[in-house]
Amino acid sequence: MKLTVYNKEGKDTGRTVELPEDIFAIEPNEHSVWLDVKRYLNAQRQGTHKSKERSEMSGSTRKLHRQKGTGGSRKGDINNPLYRGGGRVFGPRPRNYDIQVNAKVKRLARRSALSAKASAGSIVVVEDFSFEAPKTSAFRTILSALKVDDKKSLTITAEYDKQLYLSCRNLPTASIAPAKDLNTYQILKAGVLVISESAIAHIKENCA
Repeated sequence: MKLTVYNKEGKDTGRTVELPEDIFAIEPNEHSVWLDVKRYLNAQRQGTHKSKERSEMSGSTRKLHRQKGTGGSRKGDINNPLYRGGGRVFGPRPRNYDIQVNAKVKRLARRSALSAKASAGSIVVVEDFSFEAPKTSAFRTILSALKVDDKKSLTITAEYDKQLYLSCRNLPTASIAPAKDLNTYQILKAGVLVISESAIAHIKENCA
């Protein structure tokens, strides 16, 4: 698959780049994508939820009244879950939501997501660029020149670039990630992928 390479002004450079077909032109495997997205979202959960059960409540354990002869129901202590302010029955407890997914399945999921974006025409290849200092307006200008400023974009770079990251983080519809940290959820969440020219080789290493 060949794509045109644009410069940061959004103009055609007259060059094309070849995207590996084993990464950008496969039949998407939906189940592997589902597994990898589920793994990612589960890993974002803190799992620190906790409610007090009956034995953990602070309150008297005195029996409210005698067992028989009152004409009413049997009652234990005031911490009974049936009473207001009592403990909770089967409440949430701290737990780890992480699930394990094989490395091969993760790579297949990334390739499937990239192939889906490629088939939808949602990939733009741009020449490598960087800033000497963080500049949000300059980053927005580049996205506007590439005609992707009205979409949720993910810019993929070869390596982590602090200046680009700081320039991008205040834009609500734009995000950035180095190729080695690319994950399936990021790819699917973006409406369009803006891939720097040198990042393609790193994507191949990360997804092959």
